[in-house]
Amino acid sequence: MTALLLGGAGFIGLHLARRLVADGHEVTIVDDFSRGRQDADLDALRDHPSVRVVSADLTDPQTYAVLPHGWDQIYLLAAVVGVRNVEQDPARVVRVNTLVAMHLLDWVAPGERVFFASTSEVYAGGVDAGVVGVPTAEDVPAMISDITAPRFAYAVSKLLGEAAFLHTARARGFDVVVGRFHNVYGPRMGADHVIPEMALRAAGGEDPFRVPGADQYRAFCHVDDAVQAMVRLMATPAAAGQIVHIGNDRDETNIGDLAKLVLRVADGNAAIEALPAPPGSVHRRCPDLTRLRELTGYEPAVTLEEGVRSTFAWYRAHGRPS
Repeated sequence: MTALLLGGAGFIGLHLARRLVADGHEVTIVDDFSRGRQDADLDALRDHPSVRVVSADLTDPQTYAVLPHGWDQIYLLAAVVGVRNVEQDPARVVRVNTLVAMHLLDWVAPGERVFFASTSEVYAGGVDAGVVGVPTAEDVPAMISDITAPRFAYAVSKLLGEAAFLHTARARGFDVVVGRFHNVYGPRMGADHVIPEMALRAAGGEDPFRVPGADQYRAFCHVDDAVQAMVRLMATPAAAGQIVHIGNDRDETNIGDLAKLVLRVADGNAAIEALPAPPGSVHRRCPDLTRLRELTGYEPAVTLEEGVRSTFAWYRAHGRPS
């Protein structure tokens, strides 16, 4: 099988690439390396005979003009992500995420199969507004509670992408699977997400240990489980044209308890200082995985403690990503 990974040097992309190569497939990674770091993990892939790595700007239509067609699978993972990036430059988020999606739509050929990476943020506003239940299924209303808030720029860009891919695929004769990720974490994901950010501070001995939003709840999904879900969905014909939630509904945790777990893994005994949640962050998030299970038989395999331990070990060994 041949797979094209657009944004394949990023967090999920690199883990997916390694899985596909391990399964015996040929992989082409296209990335501008603005987020994906040129490190030992990427170098190991670059040297593999089944991998081709292309440095290119995916917001430029000429990048697509020189790509061949005939891929068995195409994964669109390229995007500006992370709350800090979104809040610092929401205009860039909208521009980059939208251009990448639109250019791929102009290029993709009938008969090809695309995975579009979306996010639970597209419905997050409805949770705190009380119109969306938790655990949350795919058919709830998508809701942006404040279009002027920088935080929602990411959700808006992904909601547009969902609609564009679903309608265009139907009209143009290609397959698309929309996967909505829910709090995916793991090694090499950067430093601006809650688990690696906590891991780095715990390794540094912070005391008191600051925990914004300690009263909130999340269901975290290890990247290995997320990759397993993606691979299964792309191998399932019935998933075409569907929005499917990807996550782990077995390990929902309070953020304060997550901090205690991270400190325990780090052999730390710092006092926890509960702080207000960041503006716009949803109080609770947990996916309903009924559709994913029915389509693929997926079950999350990595427990929260196992995932936190492996993630902490990676960040303790590698430090803060550059």
